[in-house]
Amino acid sequence: MEFLETYNLVGLLIGISTFLIIGFFHPIVIKSEYYLGTRCWWIFLLLGIVGVIAALIVREVLWSSLLGVFAFSSFWTILEVFEQKERVQKGWFPMNPKRKHEYENK
Repeated sequence: MEFLETYNLVGLLIGISTFLIIGFFHPIVIKSEYYLGTRCWWIFLLLGIVGVIAALIVREVLWSSLLGVFAFSSFWTILEVFEQKERVQKGWFPMNPKRKHEYENK
């Protein structure tokens, strides 16, 4: 950590890590909606809350920042899961045939 602070690399590491965390959530959204549907939103809510609490507890700026990015990426995933369902209904992504009834208009 001292090396990162000496050469002012903490910001770059946070930036790269943020990019990777957000990229990590994209396939999670797709797989979660495919296998669980929108009913998994509360899992991401819990992950986000835990991430916020952890970010407030951790004193190290790097880890606190990454926990914050994780928390708010989890919150954003809630919206994305519902939007993913709409993308599936438009035919942009494959539909889980076991849950076909969930996509029918009521």
